[in-house]
Amino acid sequence: MSIIVKNITKLYGEQRALNDVSFTIPSGQVVGFLGPNGAGKSTMMKVITGYLQPNSGRVLVNGMPIDTENIDYRRNVGYLPEHNPLYLDMYVKEYLSFVAKVYDLGRLSNRRISELVELTGIRHEQNKKIGQLSRGYRQRVGLAQALLNRPSVLILDEPTSGLDPNQIVEIRKIIMDVGKEKTVMLSTHIMQEVEAICKRVIIIDRGKIVADDSTSQIMAYATGGNQSVLVEFIEDVDVEEIKSIEGVVDVTGVSEKSWLLNSQNSNDLRPSVFSFAVDKGYTIITMQQKARQMEDVFQQLTNSQS
Repeated sequence: MSIIVKNITKLYGEQRALNDVSFTIPSGQVVGFLGPNGAGKSTMMKVITGYLQPNSGRVLVNGMPIDTENIDYRRNVGYLPEHNPLYLDMYVKEYLSFVAKVYDLGRLSNRRISELVELTGIRHEQNKKIGQLSRGYRQRVGLAQALLNRPSVLILDEPTSGLDPNQIVEIRKIIMDVGKEKTVMLSTHIMQEVEAICKRVIIIDRGKIVADDSTSQIMAYATGGNQSVLVEFIEDVDVEEIKSIEGVVDVTGVSEKSWLLNSQNSNDLRPSVFSFAVDKGYTIITMQQKARQMEDVFQQLTNSQS
């Protein structure tokens, strides 16, 4: 296992930011680490990277325990914090060279910097001061420094926060490419991002893990496997008639002639809706299966209203 977290508890005064948290992440997984604000995400990531010491419990990365003085532990972990701390008065390449010296990369530093400049798409910006860069390019520089020491584990805390849609797509592609050969733990509030790049999701709420499974399984068991269908008729259809459709347990009016139908199990409702329309002589304009979104599941599991 790349990351092993065992019974981690972290206190801030009397507040339990992390309450007996345990999970493991094997090599080569891209894992979404989700939770509402204040749930303990950033605290957990800082504990894994060695920036914070827990009050109790253990963290192992590639079999090595947390040790802030152990350079081998540091070399195994790359970290991009939520608020990307960069030296704004330094030039991009100058900053990466500085970080390379911190990791004592020696003669390999120039080659490694060149590789990352290409990977993160900052070649045309490398001779600019970091303070002159857009937020998107600053995030790229942050990713480059996190990858500089060739870590086997990459911890990314809100890497696409505040970026425009084009920048989000670009950073997401870099993460997906990196995730092919590294273990990536990714914190984000963008649920579409989780669905797009994470094979597994860990959800934390009030310092405790409330879900930990593959993305598809979390979607399934959090919703009970129920299916929904959005259907629009030409005619005015009475809601009581719609409720009589086999398998329908809940009906919501979307517009005057559109209805959202929820099933009682994982069976596809569309054949029953079609048969209903034929029997009653109604005409269906559109009908589509509506997939449950990760945002819905997140709210269900954390009781979040935002």
